[in-house]
Amino acid sequence: MFNFFKKKRSADNLPGNFPVALDIHSHILPGIDDGSPDIATSLQLIKGLYDLGIRRSIATPHIIGDMYRNTPEIINEALEKTRAACKEAGIAVELSAAAEYMLDDYFMELLNNRSPLLTLHKNILLTEISYSTPTDNLEEIVAGIIEEGYRPVLAHPERYFFYHRNFEKYYRLKEMGFRLQVNLLSLTGFYGSGVKKAAKFILEKDLADLVGTDMHHRHHLAALGDPKNRAIFQQYLGTKVYNDLDKLE
Repeated sequence: MFNFFKKKRSADNLPGNFPVALDIHSHILPGIDDGSPDIATSLQLIKGLYDLGIRRSIATPHIIGDMYRNTPEIINEALEKTRAACKEAGIAVELSAAAEYMLDDYFMELLNNRSPLLTLHKNILLTEISYSTPTDNLEEIVAGIIEEGYRPVLAHPERYFFYHRNFEKYYRLKEMGFRLQVNLLSLTGFYGSGVKKAAKFILEKDLADLVGTDMHHRHHLAALGDPKNRAIFQQYLGTKVYNDLDKLE
């Protein structure tokens, strides 16, 4: 089952030239969202990240009310299955799980009922909003999250096209209480030129606290491993330390 791991690695796939060793945003658990469909794919993605230099990976499956009503039980079951497979395959990665919460009515139900929420670290909560339209009551939602003791992280703000008309909105997100997480591949133009421009703005203005792969599939892995893209990551991330979760509490 695991013979595809025995291929000789090229120098470009050896650890040491990837900008982070901790990935805080990925969809690598099998069969529970739009990421990995099965355990074999999960292992390929995880091994690929490991070869790039990722030593700790936090899986963050979607929780979306009208699509993926994942629960802690569903996510933890997939996590344990994946951990066991990694151990069998000899992949020495530290694997844990949280979730990426869509800030929708279902999330508000969970928050108002004080249901246990899966966090990246202690009280740090990964969130996202709709790509299509701005969330009208976003400030109210963020205030409620903070009131419940969580520190919200907004995933890939550079990918919300309605912010591209006015980059000053990113400052406002920080003022609301969001920490911002940029997708590494956004810097390469993988999601389009507008997203690339926004991602560079967020990093250049020192508005980003976290970066992540947002790994879903093999195309993401191939792009992350491209030496030209890794040079771009180094160019824009520089020497700043990202993904230090202890500092975000």
